[in-house]
Order: sequence, then C-alpha cells, then structure tokens
Amino acid sequence: MTPADLSRTVLRAVRRAVEADELRVAVPTSVGVRVPPHPGSGDYATSVALRLAKESGRPALEVAELLRRRLVREPGIDRVEIAGPGFLNITLEGGSGVGLVRQVLSRRDGDHGDHDGAREPLPVRPPDELVRRLGADAARWSVLSPPGLDRKLLLVQREVNPLFRVRYAHSRCRALIRNAHDLGFRPAVEGADEDFGEGAGPLLAALADHPRIVAARDPERLARALERLADAFLRWQASCPTLPRGDEKPSVVHRARLALAEATGTVLADGLHQLGITAPAHL
Repeated sequence: MTPADLSRTVLRAVRRAVEADELRVAVPTSVGVRVPPHPGSGDYATSVALRLAKESGRPALEVAELLRRRLVREPGIDRVEIAGPGFLNITLEGGSGVGLVRQVLSRRDGDHGDHDGAREPLPVRPPDELVRRLGADAARWSVLSPPGLDRKLLLVQREVNPLFRVRYAHSRCRALIRNAHDLGFRPAVEGADEDFGEGAGPLLAALADHPRIVAARDPERLARALERLADAFLRWQASCPTLPRGDEKPSVVHRARLALAEATGTVLADGLHQLGITAPAHL
C-alpha cells in the first residue's frame, strides 16, 4: 500500500463513518498521511481525527477510536494505534515486501544492469544557458523542481539539495553491496518481511509505487517520487543496520536488508536514467 493508497483508505473510512451517521462532519476532499518522526510509531500517521473533532464537537480521542475500528478492518493495514491527543499511527501489513524485493531484483537481473534499459529516457531538455551554469544533471533536475527552489542549492553537496540526496542514496546502496562483498556475503531474501526491520514499510511502499509512477511518463512526478524513495531509504538505513558490526557474523537479516538496499539502488538508478541524470556508484 502506497501513501496515496493509504490516504484514500483513511478518507474512505471517514466517508463510511459519515454515511453510517457515526460522525457528523463534512467529508474532507483529502486526508494527509506522513511518516512519524520517531521510530516505533507505525509506518504512517494522520491527524485527521483532530481535524474532524472540532467540526463534530466530539473529543478527538473519541473520533480517533471510531476511525481506528474501521481502519483495522481494511486490507493492507496490520494495526492502528491512537497516540497523544488523537493521532492515528498506522502499521501496514507485511507479507508482500519479500516478493516485491525479489521482483525488483529479478527485473534488474533480466536487464543485466542497474536500470531498465528497455525504457527510453523521458524528454527533459533544459535551456543551454542553464546547462552551462549548473551542468547537465543539475540543469535537468532544476527544470523538474517546484517553483521557488533556489537553483544554487543544486550545486551544494548537502541534504538541502534534493538531487544530492537522491544520488547519495543510490551511491550508499552501491557502497553497502561493495562492503558486504568484502565481508564475504551477498544479498538474499530468505525469510519474512520482519527481517527488513522496523520502519521498512515506507521504503517498501515507495518501491511498490515505482512502476505506477513510471507508467505515467511524467518527469516531474518521477523526480518527486525519487526524492521520497531516497528519503525513506536514508531514514530506514539509519535505524536498521545492514552490515554486521564488530565480530558479528552475517545473518539472514543482514542478507535480507542488503537485498532491500540493492533493490532500492536499482530503482533509484532506473529513475535517474529515465530523467537523463547519472547515478554515480561513488559520491
């Protein structure tokens, strides 16, 4: 389930509660979901109950419990917990992550490369003057960026540069593969989704969303999706060690996490290739 899917699922739960006269509010046009700032708070969180409580005249915790009971029955949702004054912390169901990683890697192996060479790059043609100022890669990313982005940031090798984050995430994936090779083990998905570690849900959701984004053939949409994927990977990798530490021996968990990192690098490289932007293995 992607963030967009989850947003629609939460909105559907609100609509059904209104239709059943359990909640007397105007059904919102959209519902926001986000990755919680702290590990252990589910895969996604939404403040929709707080938003609706004021209009309904009911306590936010009461509205949250009403929606929680509906959401836990939805396919793809494992559990829903109420936090703080009425936030809904949602954990997605497992079971599909292992198959997804295998699918991404099998597509890559069939293409004998880090990207799907069967897809033609999307038409991203920045002005010549912009290419002279920023270089080809940053110029292409610039024309795909939201209005208001300071183009000078695209030349800065820091987190404030979205292109740097995407390319850094790809290079980090490749570095993990190299380091694992030096330690004598390779990526392999042998167990269950739990091997990927807590917090892998948003990363797996972003990977699952890639084929749909690619099918749209929309360069700007693809660029934003690559940012989300890179950010999800960097958050996951910071909290879920991929390589053994000290005298620790490589385990099923390490091999599974390495496979998830390799799948992420494959998708990032594929997306950058389609935008006509290089995906360096070292950065």
